[in-house]
Amino acid sequence: MKRVVVTGIGAISPLGHDWKTVEARLRSLRNAVQTMDEWKVYEGLNTRVGAPAAPFELPPQTYSRKATRSMGRVALMATRASEMALQSAGLLGDPLLKSGKMGIAYGSSSGTPANMADFGRMITEKTTEGITATTYIRMMAHTAPVNISVFFGITGRIITTSSACTSGSQGIGYAYEAIKLGRQVAMLAGGAEELDATEAAVFDTLFATSTQNNDTPHLTPRPFHAARTGLVLGEGACTLVLEELEHARARGAPIYAEVLGYGTNNDGRHVTQPNAPTMADAMRLALEDAGVSPTDIGYVNAHGTATEHGDIAETAGTHSVFGERVPFSSLKSYMGHTLGACGALEAWMTIEMMRSGWFAPTLHLEPGAVDPRCAPLDYITGEGRNIQTDLVMSNNFAFGGINTSLVFRRWD
Repeated sequence: MKRVVVTGIGAISPLGHDWKTVEARLRSLRNAVQTMDEWKVYEGLNTRVGAPAAPFELPPQTYSRKATRSMGRVALMATRASEMALQSAGLLGDPLLKSGKMGIAYGSSSGTPANMADFGRMITEKTTEGITATTYIRMMAHTAPVNISVFFGITGRIITTSSACTSGSQGIGYAYEAIKLGRQVAMLAGGAEELDATEAAVFDTLFATSTQNNDTPHLTPRPFHAARTGLVLGEGACTLVLEELEHARARGAPIYAEVLGYGTNNDGRHVTQPNAPTMADAMRLALEDAGVSPTDIGYVNAHGTATEHGDIAETAGTHSVFGERVPFSSLKSYMGHTLGACGALEAWMTIEMMRSGWFAPTLHLEPGAVDPRCAPLDYITGEGRNIQTDLVMSNNFAFGGINTSLVFRRWD
C-alpha cells in the first residue's frame, strides 16, 4: 500500500482564504455570520442569517468569459481553490496533470441553484427562456469536478461525491484510497458549496435553522449548547492536493500532513435522523485503517451542526469511542455549515491547528453550558487550547445517514 500525504492546499471560506487570516479570525473569537437582508423577500423563510465566503478575486488573465462560461458560483469557487492548491503544491502547469496519473475526487450538494430555476421555469411557465447550452452544466451535481478537470486539463479518474455534508470528506477519503491502492499518483480532493436561500429552506422545513438571532448574527450558531439556536448555512470551497509519498519526496514537495486513515459507512435507517452507533463505527473504521488506538488521537474536530438530533447523536458516538478524554470542538460555530465544502474546509483547518499547536474552542459554548443530553466530552471552550499532538481526527455526517471519519498525522 502507498502512503498518502497532503502537498497542497487552496481554500475560499467565510473566515478568509489563507491560514494566517483564518487563524487570526479564530483567535479573535468572532464568527463570520451575517444577516441576509436579501432573504427577506421569501415568504415563509424563517432564518435570515448566513455566512457568505469572504470576497475573492479571479485573475482576469486566466478566468476569461470563455473559460468560465460553464461555471456557476460553486464551480468558480472550486476551480479557484484548486488553482491555489496546485500553486502551493508546485504543480500548476505540471505535466502530471495531463498524464492520466492525477485525478479528482470532489463534490457539492448541488450545482448552482439559479440555473435549476431556469429549468423550473420551463416546468411551471412552459417556456425555455433562459435555458442555454451551459445551463445544465452549471446546475448538475458534478459541475465542480468536471469544470476543474476541463480548466486544468486533468485526465485521470474523476470521483464525484455529491453527498451533501460529506461531499468534501468523501472527496478526501476516496482520493486517499485511489492513491493508496496505486491507481493514481496524485488527486485533487475536496468540496464546495454556494450559499442560497433555497438550501436554507431545506433546513427551515425541518425546524433546524437559526431564527432567534436574525438581527444578532454574531451570537449564532451554538453547537452543543443547552440553549442552542439552530443551524446557520455558509459557503466556500477547499481543495487538498493528495500525493503518493515517494513521488512527493522525489520532487521536493512541501508536505503538510499525512492522510493516515479513512472510515465511512451508512446508518441504513433514517434519512435525516443521525445514529450514534454507526457514527462511532465510522470513527473506529478510520482508526483501524490508520493503525492507531483512540488514546493516540489528540483532538477530534466535530461535525457540530448546532442541531438537537445531530449534537446529541454525535457526542454519544464520539464518547463511545473515546470516552471523556478527547479534546473536541466545532468550527461551524465560526463559519456556519458549509455543506459540501465543510469536510474539506474543516480537514484543512484541523491540520493547520495541529501544525500550530493551538486548537480553537467551540464559539459561544461557555463552561457548564453544554446540553445535558450531550455526552460528557472534553469540550474546548473559552480562549482555545494549546495541544501538542501528532494525530487528529475530523468527522462529518450527512443526510441519508452517511458517516465519514478522517485521521491525519503531523508531518515535520
